[in-house]
Amino acid sequence: MMYDTILSRSFSRSDQKKLGYGAIFFCLLILASIFTALKSHLGALPALTLRLTTVDDHKMLLIEEKSASQEQEVITVQKNFTREMEPLCNVMDPRSDYCSITGDVRVQGSSSTVFVAPSEILTGNDSWTIRPYARKGDETAMGPIRKWSILPSAVARQPIPICTEHHSVPGVIFSTGGYAGNNFHAFTDIIIPLFTTTRHFGGEVKLLVTNKNPRWLQKFRAILENLSKYEIIDIDSAGENIHCFPRVIVGLKHHKEMTIDPSRSPHSISDFRAFLRSAYSLKKENAIKLQDGKLKRRPRLLIVSRKRSRSFTNLAEITSMAETLGYEVVASELDSNMSRTPVIMNSCDVMMGVHGAGLTNLVFLPENAVLIQILPIGKFEWHAKDCFGDPARHMNIKYLEYNIKEKESSLIQEFPLDHVVFKDPVAYHKHNWNLFKSRYLEKQNVELDVNRFRQTLVKAMELLH
Repeated sequence: MMYDTILSRSFSRSDQKKLGYGAIFFCLLILASIFTALKSHLGALPALTLRLTTVDDHKMLLIEEKSASQEQEVITVQKNFTREMEPLCNVMDPRSDYCSITGDVRVQGSSSTVFVAPSEILTGNDSWTIRPYARKGDETAMGPIRKWSILPSAVARQPIPICTEHHSVPGVIFSTGGYAGNNFHAFTDIIIPLFTTTRHFGGEVKLLVTNKNPRWLQKFRAILENLSKYEIIDIDSAGENIHCFPRVIVGLKHHKEMTIDPSRSPHSISDFRAFLRSAYSLKKENAIKLQDGKLKRRPRLLIVSRKRSRSFTNLAEITSMAETLGYEVVASELDSNMSRTPVIMNSCDVMMGVHGAGLTNLVFLPENAVLIQILPIGKFEWHAKDCFGDPARHMNIKYLEYNIKEKESSLIQEFPLDHVVFKDPVAYHKHNWNLFKSRYLEKQNVELDVNRFRQTLVKAMELLH
């Protein structure tokens, strides 16, 4: 009381307020200094959370206390939950749809449905229907491919079926339909994507085939047996059986034609070629390395000799010229016999052939071999580059291209040199694939000018030095 009297006499009301504010600031400054000095000796302080709640119609401010470790645990759980809530299916890729489902997953072949059992981390009302073949957008290829539905229990509107067969390893559903009968498409649409999708399982994965093609499965049995340790399941013929897996993948990961993008996969196309050498017990890892002035053995040249179209009409003349340059020449059509073709390919150092599916066998060539792709009339360098030019370089195979002249084409027997077939192929077929294929691929043979082509074989020999 006496202090109040003294202050009121000595200071005005505004001065008293200023002194009060100054005293508060001074106290806070002292407290901050003390806390700073002691901070290094204190453990992690609990986090305080203010929460407004209502109890018995009375609003109350609650203070919730969480330790630093508890706070971190909450953040980690939130991060994991966010990761688990990513979509089960990616249908935005322009080439292939792909679904990966982990948990209690049940596959019913009779209805082509993948059921996903209830889960704490699975919410939402999304379902998907996809065709498990990697040539999305091509209606001709995709039309016959069986559709598969991915159906979470939340949208099934009925109890999901009970398991009749239990599997302890993941399952992968893929189709052997589409263009699988063509060697190029067999590799680029199915085999390479299947390797990319399953190789990291180390064989502990089951392959579920839809649109089963028995001849295809038999042809590539060595590859399939090295990707999975288990018998292939013909899922279309499974009837009402319910196959249950801890994880199911529907569809295959496709990157580019005849190659693998290492930025999107733990494996590369080099890994794939090493895998093939192991699967087919191929002994030759590297092509011959020539030294100037020393030819201990002749490099082996494979000529892909087609019979029905894009065939060499002067094969004997080409063979004779190549032999004078120092090549050992092997001519083969490279049939579907996969116990013979990989061995022939792996024994060669240089491969030459007219653009076509037979060149797909370059995957069996040894490292640093040479591929010579011969392009008939048709102006489709871009297509040849995508199919074999770029893939060859990714596979560590040297690449050469030879464009034939009009007089080297059998079309010269049907059309004059000034015809649009020669002058402007694009104007002729007008981007109609069937017309292009019919005229330039199916109705054209090649008679190489051996004197002109000689320089290409010389260049290939130089690349082996």
